[in-house]
Amino acid sequence: MPLDDRVLRDHLLEFMRGGSAHVDLATVLDDFPEKLQGSKPENAPFTPWQLLEHIRFTINDLLLFSTDPKYIAPKWPDEYWPAKDAPASASEWRKSVKALKADFVAFEKMLQDPESNLYAKIPWGDGQTLLREILLACDHTSYHLGEMVLLRRELGAWKK
Repeated sequence: MPLDDRVLRDHLLEFMRGGSAHVDLATVLDDFPEKLQGSKPENAPFTPWQLLEHIRFTINDLLLFSTDPKYIAPKWPDEYWPAKDAPASASEWRKSVKALKADFVAFEKMLQDPESNLYAKIPWGDGQTLLREILLACDHTSYHLGEMVLLRRELGAWKK
């Protein structure tokens, strides 16, 4: 792996894991109060649960697109946002967070594999590359984690 490629991969890992200028998944999601997971602050377009599920579904979709030649795109926006406001249980929230983290680990493994060509077009795509999908996953998650922090602040559950 050329030096420049290693540097890029290291920077992408940092971006993916959070920190630096971005809050990480665990800080925002792991201790989210159960009683607030389905709450919607005034004028908010979604609840924390809806936002979490949107992030999880979208990252999983990006991962599947990046790895599965039989990928079929879900219907936008209907399939990217959950219908229900709250998880059925605390374990459903934890399961969603765990699945989201697992998909990021899968992206990290691809990123750390020197055989993964960041620049090659994904054969079943329309010109997308693994680099693009990783950047999109990081950017999308960072954007929505910022919204989640704002929801936590509005709900009085952010003391960081």
